[in-house]
Amino acid sequence: MPFARLATPTTPTSHIGLGLAAVGRPGYINLGREKDLGEHRTVEALRTRTHELLDAAYAQGVRYFDAARSYGRSEEFLAGWLNAHPDRDDIVVGSKWGYTYTADWSADAETHEVKDHSVRTYERQRAETAALLGDRLDLYQIHSVTPESPALADKELHAKLAELAATGVTIGFSTSGPTQADAIRAALTVTVDGEPLFRTVQSTYNALETSAGPALAEAHDAGLTVIVKEGMANGRLAEPYAPDALKAVAEETSLHTDAIALALILRRPWAGVALSGAATVGQLASNLHAAVVDLTDDQLARLDALAEDPQTYWARRGSLPWH
Repeated sequence: MPFARLATPTTPTSHIGLGLAAVGRPGYINLGREKDLGEHRTVEALRTRTHELLDAAYAQGVRYFDAARSYGRSEEFLAGWLNAHPDRDDIVVGSKWGYTYTADWSADAETHEVKDHSVRTYERQRAETAALLGDRLDLYQIHSVTPESPALADKELHAKLAELAATGVTIGFSTSGPTQADAIRAALTVTVDGEPLFRTVQSTYNALETSAGPALAEAHDAGLTVIVKEGMANGRLAEPYAPDALKAVAEETSLHTDAIALALILRRPWAGVALSGAATVGQLASNLHAAVVDLTDDQLARLDALAEDPQTYWARRGSLPWH
Protein backbone atom coordinates (compact mmCIF):
# COMPACT_ATOMS: atom_id res chain seq x y z
CA MET A 1 0.00 0.00 0.00
CA PRO A 2 1.69 3.26 -1.10
CA PHE A 3 2.24 5.62 1.79
CA ALA A 4 0.91 8.48 -0.33
CA ARG A 5 -2.59 7.07 0.23
CA LEU A 6 -2.56 8.70 3.66
CA ALA A 7 -2.05 12.14 2.14
CA THR A 8 -5.79 12.16 1.36
CA PRO A 9 -7.52 10.13 4.13
CA THR A 10 -11.10 9.15 3.43
CA THR A 11 -12.36 8.63 6.99
CA PRO A 12 -11.82 10.85 10.07
CA THR A 13 -9.80 8.30 12.06
CA SER A 14 -7.45 7.61 9.14
CA HIS A 15 -5.89 10.98 10.03
CA ILE A 16 -4.68 9.26 13.22
CA GLY A 17 -1.95 6.62 13.31
CA LEU A 18 -0.78 4.33 16.08
CA GLY A 19 2.82 4.66 17.22
CA LEU A 20 4.37 1.76 19.10
CA ALA A 21 7.11 3.53 21.05
CA ALA A 22 5.31 3.12 24.38
CA VAL A 23 4.49 -0.60 24.10
CA GLY A 24 7.41 -2.12 22.20
CA ARG A 25 9.75 -2.01 25.22
CA PRO A 26 9.36 -1.99 29.01
CA GLY A 27 10.93 1.43 29.58
CA TYR A 28 9.98 4.82 28.11
CA ILE A 29 9.74 8.47 29.19
CA ASN A 30 5.96 8.91 29.14
CA LEU A 31 4.38 10.21 32.33
CA GLY A 32 1.92 7.86 34.04
CA ARG A 33 3.58 4.76 32.66
CA GLU A 34 3.48 2.96 36.02
CA LYS A 35 -0.32 3.17 35.99
CA ASP A 36 -0.65 2.34 32.30
CA LEU A 37 1.54 -0.76 32.25
CA GLY A 38 1.98 -1.76 35.88
CA GLU A 39 4.83 -4.07 36.82
CA HIS A 40 4.00 -6.93 34.44
CA ARG A 41 6.10 -6.04 31.38
CA THR A 42 7.40 -9.31 30.03
CA VAL A 43 7.91 -9.72 26.30
CA GLU A 44 4.72 -11.76 26.04
CA ALA A 45 2.72 -9.26 28.11
CA LEU A 46 3.70 -6.36 25.87
CA ARG A 47 3.25 -8.46 22.74
CA THR A 48 -0.33 -9.20 23.82
CA ARG A 49 -0.94 -5.54 24.71
CA THR A 50 0.43 -4.39 21.34
CA HIS A 51 -1.76 -6.82 19.43
CA GLU A 52 -4.83 -5.70 21.41
CA LEU A 53 -4.06 -2.08 20.53
CA LEU A 54 -3.53 -2.92 16.87
CA ASP A 55 -6.83 -4.83 16.77
CA ALA A 56 -8.71 -1.95 18.39
CA ALA A 57 -7.07 0.67 16.17
CA TYR A 58 -7.82 -1.23 12.96
CA ALA A 59 -11.42 -1.84 14.01
CA GLN A 60 -11.87 1.91 14.50
CA GLY A 61 -10.44 2.96 11.16
CA VAL A 62 -6.76 3.56 11.92
CA ARG A 63 -4.61 2.46 9.01
CA TYR A 64 -1.10 3.79 9.68
CA PHE A 65 1.14 1.96 12.16
CA ASP A 66 4.54 3.33 13.17
CA ALA A 67 7.48 1.38 14.62
CA ALA A 68 11.27 1.76 14.85
CA ARG A 69 14.35 -0.39 15.28
CA SER A 70 14.94 1.29 18.65
CA TYR A 71 11.42 0.68 19.99
CA GLY A 72 12.43 -2.61 21.56
CA ARG A 73 10.46 -5.37 19.83
CA SER A 74 7.93 -3.11 18.13
CA GLU A 75 8.73 -4.36 14.63
CA GLU A 76 8.56 -7.95 15.84
CA PHE A 77 5.20 -7.38 17.54
CA LEU A 78 3.81 -5.58 14.49
CA ALA A 79 5.09 -8.27 12.12
CA GLY A 80 3.43 -11.01 14.16
CA TRP A 81 0.12 -9.17 14.02
CA LEU A 82 0.40 -8.54 10.28
CA ASN A 83 1.20 -12.20 9.66
CA ALA A 84 -1.89 -13.18 11.64
CA HIS A 85 -4.05 -10.93 9.45
CA PRO A 86 -2.78 -11.27 5.86
CA ASP A 87 -6.17 -10.17 4.54
CA ARG A 88 -5.75 -6.67 5.96
CA ASP A 89 -4.09 -5.26 2.89
CA ASP A 90 -5.20 -1.65 3.40
CA ILE A 91 -2.63 -1.03 6.16
CA VAL A 92 0.30 1.36 5.79
CA VAL A 93 3.41 0.37 7.78
CA GLY A 94 6.24 2.71 8.71
CA SER A 95 9.45 2.13 10.62
CA LYS A 96 12.67 3.99 11.36
CA TRP A 97 16.37 3.28 11.46
CA GLY A 98 19.26 5.20 13.03
CA TYR A 99 18.95 4.26 16.70
CA THR A 100 19.94 0.88 18.11
CA TYR A 101 18.01 -0.46 21.10
CA THR A 102 20.51 -1.32 23.84
CA ALA A 103 18.43 -1.76 27.02
CA ASP A 104 18.09 -5.54 26.73
CA TRP A 105 14.46 -5.42 27.91
CA SER A 106 15.27 -3.48 31.08
CA ALA A 107 13.46 -0.33 32.19
CA ASP A 108 16.46 0.59 34.34
CA ALA A 109 19.24 0.37 31.77
CA GLU A 110 21.90 3.07 31.85
CA THR A 111 21.54 3.54 28.08
CA HIS A 112 18.36 2.66 26.22
CA GLU A 113 19.34 3.51 22.65
CA VAL A 114 22.39 4.63 20.67
CA LYS A 115 22.17 6.94 17.65
CA ASP A 116 24.19 6.35 14.48
CA HIS A 117 23.22 7.57 11.00
CA SER A 118 26.08 5.90 9.13
CA VAL A 119 25.67 3.80 5.99
CA ARG A 120 26.88 0.79 7.97
CA THR A 121 24.06 1.17 10.51
CA TYR A 122 21.52 1.73 7.74
CA GLU A 123 22.51 -1.47 5.96
CA ARG A 124 22.44 -3.52 9.18
CA GLN A 125 19.10 -2.17 10.34
CA ARG A 126 17.55 -2.31 6.89
CA ALA A 127 18.32 -6.04 6.82
CA GLU A 128 16.85 -6.46 10.32
CA THR A 129 13.67 -4.62 9.35
CA ALA A 130 13.37 -6.61 6.12
CA ALA A 131 13.66 -9.89 8.02
CA LEU A 132 10.65 -8.93 10.12
CA LEU A 133 8.41 -6.79 7.94
CA GLY A 134 9.41 -7.94 4.45
CA ASP A 135 7.30 -6.40 1.73
CA ARG A 136 4.78 -5.04 4.25
CA LEU A 137 7.08 -2.07 4.88
CA ASP A 138 5.76 1.05 3.12
CA LEU A 139 7.78 3.85 4.75
CA TYR A 140 11.36 3.83 6.08
CA GLN A 141 12.48 6.92 7.98
CA ILE A 142 15.80 8.21 9.26
CA HIS A 143 15.26 8.46 13.01
CA SER A 144 15.67 11.91 14.64
CA VAL A 145 17.54 13.96 12.10
CA THR A 146 19.09 17.16 13.47
CA PRO A 147 20.77 19.98 11.50
CA GLU A 148 24.21 18.54 12.26
CA SER A 149 23.25 14.96 11.34
CA PRO A 150 25.67 13.39 8.82
CA ALA A 151 22.61 11.86 7.14
CA LEU A 152 21.87 15.21 5.52
CA ALA A 153 25.18 15.34 3.65
CA ASP A 154 26.11 11.69 3.11
CA LYS A 155 25.79 11.13 -0.64
CA GLU A 156 26.51 7.41 -0.33
CA LEU A 157 23.63 7.08 2.14
CA HIS A 158 21.35 9.10 -0.14
CA ALA A 159 22.14 6.75 -3.01
CA LYS A 160 21.34 3.71 -0.83
CA LEU A 161 18.03 5.25 0.22
CA ALA A 162 17.19 6.09 -3.39
CA GLU A 163 17.79 2.45 -4.28
CA LEU A 164 15.25 1.45 -1.64
CA ALA A 165 12.81 4.07 -2.94
CA ALA A 166 13.11 2.55 -6.40
CA THR A 167 11.66 -0.69 -4.99
CA GLY A 168 8.49 1.16 -3.91
CA VAL A 169 9.33 2.01 -0.29
CA THR A 170 8.74 5.65 0.62
CA ILE A 171 11.74 7.40 2.21
CA GLY A 172 11.19 9.82 5.08
CA PHE A 173 12.85 11.31 8.13
CA SER A 174 11.90 12.27 11.66
CA THR A 175 13.17 15.19 13.73
CA SER A 176 13.70 16.01 17.40
CA GLY A 177 15.10 18.88 19.45
CA PRO A 178 14.75 22.66 19.55
CA THR A 179 16.11 23.11 16.00
CA GLN A 180 13.61 20.85 14.23
CA ALA A 181 12.72 23.61 11.77
CA ASP A 182 16.32 23.89 10.59
CA ALA A 183 16.56 20.12 10.13
CA ILE A 184 13.33 20.03 8.12
CA ARG A 185 14.43 22.82 5.80
CA ALA A 186 17.84 21.22 5.29
CA ALA A 187 16.24 17.86 4.45
CA LEU A 188 14.00 19.50 1.86
CA THR A 189 17.10 20.38 -0.16
CA VAL A 190 18.38 16.77 -0.37
CA THR A 191 18.08 15.36 -3.87
CA VAL A 192 19.31 12.33 -5.81
CA ASP A 193 19.61 12.70 -9.57
CA GLY A 194 17.69 15.95 -9.32
CA GLU A 195 14.71 14.44 -7.49
CA PRO A 196 13.78 15.09 -3.82
CA LEU A 197 14.78 12.11 -1.67
CA PHE A 198 12.33 12.52 1.18
CA ARG A 199 8.58 12.20 0.76
CA THR A 200 7.52 12.30 4.43
CA VAL A 201 8.56 14.13 7.58
CA GLN A 202 7.69 13.11 11.15
CA SER A 203 8.18 15.82 13.78
CA THR A 204 7.26 16.69 17.34
CA TYR A 205 4.45 19.23 17.42
CA ASN A 206 1.94 19.82 20.20
CA ALA A 207 0.26 22.55 22.23
CA LEU A 208 3.51 23.14 24.14
CA GLU A 209 5.99 22.80 21.25
CA THR A 210 4.90 24.58 18.07
CA SER A 211 8.25 25.82 16.74
CA ALA A 212 8.36 23.37 13.80
CA GLY A 213 4.98 24.52 12.48
CA PRO A 214 6.13 26.92 9.74
CA ALA A 215 8.74 24.46 8.44
CA LEU A 216 6.18 21.64 8.43
CA ALA A 217 3.87 23.87 6.39
CA GLU A 218 6.74 24.37 3.91
CA ALA A 219 7.29 20.61 3.77
CA HIS A 220 3.61 20.06 3.08
CA ASP A 221 3.67 22.67 0.32
CA ALA A 222 6.68 20.85 -1.16
CA GLY A 223 4.60 17.68 -1.43
CA LEU A 224 5.69 15.79 1.69
CA THR A 225 3.21 14.01 3.93
CA VAL A 226 3.55 15.37 7.47
CA ILE A 227 3.31 12.96 10.41
CA VAL A 228 3.09 14.50 13.87
CA LYS A 229 4.59 12.63 16.82
CA GLU A 230 4.52 13.32 20.56
CA GLY A 231 1.23 15.15 20.25
CA MET A 232 0.68 14.46 23.95
CA ALA A 233 4.11 15.85 24.91
CA ASN A 234 5.07 12.52 26.52
CA GLY A 235 2.03 12.68 28.79
CA ARG A 236 2.30 16.33 29.81
CA LEU A 237 -0.99 17.05 27.99
CA ALA A 238 -2.83 14.06 29.45
CA GLU A 239 -4.85 14.06 32.64
CA PRO A 240 -3.88 14.69 35.40
CA TYR A 241 -0.75 16.50 34.15
CA ALA A 242 -2.41 18.77 31.57
CA PRO A 243 -2.33 22.57 31.95
CA ASP A 244 -5.45 24.18 33.39
CA ALA A 245 -6.35 25.86 30.09
CA LEU A 246 -6.41 22.49 28.34
CA LYS A 247 -8.46 20.96 31.13
CA ALA A 248 -10.97 23.80 30.83
CA VAL A 249 -11.43 23.32 27.09
CA ALA A 250 -11.80 19.57 27.62
CA GLU A 251 -14.53 20.16 30.19
CA GLU A 252 -16.33 22.54 27.82
CA THR A 253 -16.36 19.88 25.10
CA SER A 254 -17.17 16.97 27.44
CA LEU A 255 -14.04 15.15 26.29
CA HIS A 256 -10.65 14.35 27.77
CA THR A 257 -7.54 16.49 27.40
CA ASP A 258 -5.84 13.98 25.10
CA ALA A 259 -8.58 14.30 22.48
CA ILE A 260 -8.35 18.09 22.58
CA ALA A 261 -4.55 18.03 22.32
CA LEU A 262 -4.66 15.80 19.24
CA ALA A 263 -7.57 17.73 17.72
CA LEU A 264 -5.45 20.88 17.88
CA ILE A 265 -2.88 19.15 15.66
CA LEU A 266 -5.45 17.80 13.21
CA ARG A 267 -6.73 21.33 12.62
CA ARG A 268 -3.40 22.33 11.08
CA PRO A 269 -3.85 22.25 7.29
CA TRP A 270 -0.42 20.69 6.83
CA ALA A 271 -0.96 17.78 9.25
CA GLY A 272 -1.47 14.51 7.35
CA VAL A 273 -1.34 12.06 10.25
CA ALA A 274 -1.18 12.60 14.02
CA LEU A 275 0.20 9.65 15.96
CA SER A 276 -1.50 8.22 19.01
CA GLY A 277 1.02 6.82 21.46
CA ALA A 278 -1.65 5.04 23.48
CA ALA A 279 -0.53 2.33 25.87
CA THR A 280 -4.06 1.08 26.65
CA VAL A 281 -7.16 0.42 24.57
CA GLY A 282 -9.03 2.98 26.66
CA GLN A 283 -6.45 5.66 25.89
CA LEU A 284 -6.69 4.83 22.20
CA ALA A 285 -10.48 5.16 22.21
CA SER A 286 -10.19 8.56 23.89
CA ASN A 287 -7.47 9.68 21.44
CA LEU A 288 -9.65 8.80 18.46
CA HIS A 289 -12.31 11.28 19.57
CA ALA A 290 -9.88 13.93 18.31
CA ALA A 291 -11.05 13.23 14.77
CA VAL A 292 -14.48 14.78 15.43
CA VAL A 293 -13.67 17.59 17.88
CA ASP A 294 -14.87 21.07 16.89
CA LEU A 295 -13.01 23.91 18.64
CA THR A 296 -14.10 27.54 18.74
CA ASP A 297 -11.82 30.47 17.97
CA ASP A 298 -11.74 31.37 21.66
CA GLN A 299 -10.77 27.85 22.65
CA LEU A 300 -8.06 27.77 19.99
CA ALA A 301 -6.65 31.07 21.22
CA ARG A 302 -6.44 29.76 24.78
CA LEU A 303 -4.69 26.62 23.62
CA ASP A 304 -2.28 28.55 21.39
CA ALA A 305 -1.19 30.53 24.46
CA LEU A 306 0.24 27.33 26.01
CA ALA A 307 3.24 27.23 23.65
CA GLU A 308 6.64 27.24 25.37
CA ASP A 309 10.04 28.39 24.23
CA PRO A 310 11.51 25.38 22.39
CA GLN A 311 14.69 25.38 24.45
CA THR A 312 12.59 25.22 27.61
CA TYR A 313 10.37 22.48 26.21
CA TRP A 314 13.23 20.24 25.10
CA ALA A 315 15.14 20.75 28.33
CA ARG A 316 12.06 19.56 30.21
CA ARG A 317 11.66 16.58 27.88
CA GLY A 318 15.31 15.69 28.32
CA SER A 319 14.85 15.60 32.09
CA LEU A 320 11.98 13.07 31.98
CA PRO A 321 13.07 9.77 33.55
CA TRP A 322 12.72 6.41 31.86
CA HIS A 323 10.00 4.43 33.64
